[in-house]
Amino acid sequence: MKRDTSPTAALQPAAPRGIVEGLVYVFERVMPDPFMLSICLTFFVAVLALLIAPTGNVPTLLDSWYTGTFGILAFALQMILILATGYAIAEAPIVQRGLRALAANAQTPARAALLVFPVVAIAAWLNWGLGLIVGALLSREIARRVHVDFAWLVAGSYSAWSICNSGLSSSIALSQASHGNALNLVEKATGHVVPLSETIFAPFVVVPTVLVVVVMTAIFIRMHPKSENVVAFRDAGNDDADASDADPHARPSDAPASFASRLEQSMLGTLLLLALGVGYLAMEWHENKFDLDINTTILIFLLIGLALQRTPIAYANAIRRAARQTGSMLLQYPVYGGIMGIMKGTGLASMIAKAFVTIASPLSLPLWSYLSSLIITLLVPSAGGHWAVQGPFVLPAAISLHASVPRTAMGVAMAENVSNMLQPFWAVPIVAIAGIRIQRVMGYTAVTFAVSLVIYAAALWFVG
Repeated sequence: MKRDTSPTAALQPAAPRGIVEGLVYVFERVMPDPFMLSICLTFFVAVLALLIAPTGNVPTLLDSWYTGTFGILAFALQMILILATGYAIAEAPIVQRGLRALAANAQTPARAALLVFPVVAIAAWLNWGLGLIVGALLSREIARRVHVDFAWLVAGSYSAWSICNSGLSSSIALSQASHGNALNLVEKATGHVVPLSETIFAPFVVVPTVLVVVVMTAIFIRMHPKSENVVAFRDAGNDDADASDADPHARPSDAPASFASRLEQSMLGTLLLLALGVGYLAMEWHENKFDLDINTTILIFLLIGLALQRTPIAYANAIRRAARQTGSMLLQYPVYGGIMGIMKGTGLASMIAKAFVTIASPLSLPLWSYLSSLIITLLVPSAGGHWAVQGPFVLPAAISLHASVPRTAMGVAMAENVSNMLQPFWAVPIVAIAGIRIQRVMGYTAVTFAVSLVIYAAALWFVG
């Protein structure tokens, strides 16, 4: 019997034939659009706060929601800029050639997994924004060449990215290692900073980070659907574009040469911005010690992207295309900011954290910190905002119990890695860039959630 290969048929999931297929099948039917999910979570948290939170009254709830919704806007723009500037780097011709060269080595689904996991994991360990962009674009390049299930491949990229909170861009680890940082709660309580050697470079962090990448690579190779159930990548290219998609700022290709067009195509503007940016970084790092924060990361990405795209108009066009991929985050960040505001303002987050802390011992506190963080992360999917909510309760407990402060803090960060596999917030940009529905992807990452949950918990308990 000939199989229906029409585009409509490709959107219809096959009937489940195993555990993984069943998860994908369920997620496609149960999980709503991420924006709708964020609204549902807001309603759930609001009701829970009214019922059990210490200050769960309507005026406090409304005020906390409003404060959180608009208090997150600056941070939201920073995150969107990281993604947009990272996208412009990844879209540069030289980077695209590199991705195509890498993708040419993936000739089977197994080789695709063996390529994607280490490449994306290394990129994510260096910088979470870079990992998201590289994962999405590398997946597209591989899928153009190999008969592979695209949702499976994108889920593999997202799973490899999950280790980012154990890497150099971990906001929790970086803030505790930075003197005077607003989120350095350890320094505020003890007067000391926690060096990265005791957090992201410590064995209890390095070992599970490597294990998650290795183990999930092997599992994903086994999870690839059978050939008859594969839903391959459909590259619409420019065929589906219509006049409504045209860039209103683009100058017609047949337009006569003018001063404006020559200025746009000149490297003069690029060189001017590069001089300003490089000059500032050189001055700052000379006068103070080398340090990376969100703003300098954005600046570095901006400068690299400008250099790679070469002309101002090429960079501007790349950012315009990036904006189409990050638009959904403009909706979700304020909604999750409102959830964070409700949890913090009504005392709901402190209730969750304290409930675990009260039953902890010096040895078990990092694990309880990890478990409570799993719950909070599902509702506040931002490591920085999450730490601001949970840190003030778990750190004093660690100090009073004489528990390991670095281990307790990194327990929160590790749970971020795990919960992101069920919380679709950070999956939105990768699926938007890749061009796929998020529901099929989350069906696969649910397996990553279960496996990494055990690996990180075991490392906190057993690894020195």
